[in-house]
Amino acid sequence: MRKIDKIGDNIAIYNGDCLDVMKKFPDGYIDLTVTSPPYDNLRTYNGNIDQWTFEKFQGIAEQLYRVTKQGGVVVWVVGDATIKGSETGTSFRQALWFKECGFNLHDTMIYHKNNPVPNEVGKRYQPSFEYMFVFTKGKVKLFNPIMVECKMFGSVKPVRRSNQFRTKNGEMKPSHGLKYAKPNKFKHNVWDYNLNGGPTAHPAVFPLSLAFDHIVSWSNPGCVVLDPFMGSGTTGVACVNANRNFIGIELDENYYRISKERIEEALHTVCE
Repeated sequence: MRKIDKIGDNIAIYNGDCLDVMKKFPDGYIDLTVTSPPYDNLRTYNGNIDQWTFEKFQGIAEQLYRVTKQGGVVVWVVGDATIKGSETGTSFRQALWFKECGFNLHDTMIYHKNNPVPNEVGKRYQPSFEYMFVFTKGKVKLFNPIMVECKMFGSVKPVRRSNQFRTKNGEMKPSHGLKYAKPNKFKHNVWDYNLNGGPTAHPAVFPLSLAFDHIVSWSNPGCVVLDPFMGSGTTGVACVNANRNFIGIELDENYYRISKERIEEALHTVCE
């Protein structure tokens, strides 16, 4: 670990290897992790990708399980490279290892990119999404669902076999007249975002709104949120905006500096 910075009262960021740093955390310390790790050597990350192996990932996943509170959540945003005509399946391999560590695979969500960079990829369709695996340590404790308008509100539900009910004498009857009774419903688990750039020095910035939406969904104000691959600090900025405590870890010194500047700027803006 090269450096630690305290930013304000509720933010601590570390310049170092996340596996080494997390080993110093107490058990059950983190409410929520929102992160996107490197995968499949798609980017060099200033040469630091050479340290990323599946064995390294396994150790990180094990530490995440240890430091996560009972009922806590890990949001793992990841995709797959295509090598020699085949997707690697790294995302699924990682998801299965999280389950081996003891996590529940609570939800397999999709981060859909509305405006992916045009790219000819041979005899396959344009890739435009990444997985957002939501892992829980035991039964999820906090959930603040994002609600959207129910466009079917007031309409009668179609009668299907699953809409039938059994009478006291065992007879099956259709459930006529059932209506969509609520004007709002839970948002679906495919989330759409525009790629809106970010610090040009970092090659893989996910949307600020993506981090914010997960943070408000799986935690409450005052909870501790971790990003062990802090990158350009997007999760930290979202925590400032959502009034959460934040711990960030970043190996690369240049990205660490970018993160620190962005989080400090966000704090200054909030305090104005």
